[in-house]
Amino acid sequence: MRALFYRWLAIFLAVLLAAYLFPNRIVYNDWQSVAVFAAILALLNIFVRPVINFFALPLTCLTFGLFVVVINGFVFWLAAFLYPAVHVGSFADAILGALVVSVVSFVVNRAFD
Repeated sequence: MRALFYRWLAIFLAVLLAAYLFPNRIVYNDWQSVAVFAAILALLNIFVRPVINFFALPLTCLTFGLFVVVINGFVFWLAAFLYPAVHVGSFADAILGALVVSVVSFVVNRAFD
């Protein structure tokens, strides 16, 4: 249970950092909306992303794993689509946000595992 909280907290902080780094591309109403967005993104990462990764495996292999960045951007964009209190300007902005979330999540997961 503690690990799940740390992962949610990492996503929460990463989305805040992404919105800070790209202020006109990722916009949120308040920190509560970012908290809900982080929960939605975490649920999508648990349930939807593995299915997408499975079906995109041939394309991921052809691109030597770089297509995973596009998949992460799609999941980030999907979370923003499902919860419009966090606005992502375009799909490219979603990829930038997903890159920030991926890097921060990787660092936090390595620190607490």
